[in-house]
Amino acid sequence: MGIFTRFRDIVSSNINAMLDRAEDPEKLIKLMIREMEDTLVEIKAACAGVMAGSKKAQRQLDAIEERVQFWGEKAELAVQKGRDDLARQALVEKRRYAQRLDSLEIEIKEHEVLIEQYHTDIHQLEEKLKAARDKQRMLVQRHIHAQRKNQAQQEIRRMDSSDAMMRFDSIENRIEQMEAEADLVNFGRKTPLADEFEQLAIDEEIEKELQSLKTTPDDKK
Repeated sequence: MGIFTRFRDIVSSNINAMLDRAEDPEKLIKLMIREMEDTLVEIKAACAGVMAGSKKAQRQLDAIEERVQFWGEKAELAVQKGRDDLARQALVEKRRYAQRLDSLEIEIKEHEVLIEQYHTDIHQLEEKLKAARDKQRMLVQRHIHAQRKNQAQQEIRRMDSSDAMMRFDSIENRIEQMEAEADLVNFGRKTPLADEFEQLAIDEEIEKELQSLKTTPDDKK
């Protein structure tokens, strides 16, 4: 496939549509970017070649213009000296160089048009390449996001499994047992305040019993 055929195919391609149909979008976008980069290098090389040819033609044009002027001056000198024969020969040389001059001017104009077209093509291809690279970055981000989401879903499924729930139940039962054991440690143990009130009650009963002992039978009547 020629460089310009590839260029036309690339520029006219719909990246999004191609990626939507692809089984492996990331692989396809990599291949597309590589193709664009290779084509861009070739177009730039071709443009550089035309620019070099244009500069060479311009140098030739400058040299030939000097020869046209040179033989024109020689023809004038020959006429002044009455040497029409030499003037004719000088004019023949001048005409020969002038014809070459016209050919070079046409060639240089063609080079200018071609170089301008190359610059347009390079700009279009660079824009297409930029869009493809942006698309590649987006695909990579989506791929990373999808991987993380898949890992999260797998972890959720793993945590929802019966084995995991049984482990949670076992841990919960163990905690409840530890709480119950902690409650039993203090079960039946009176607080200092309760002890004080209980002691007051005992003291009161003892006082009553003591007073009862002190009371005589007659006093009881």
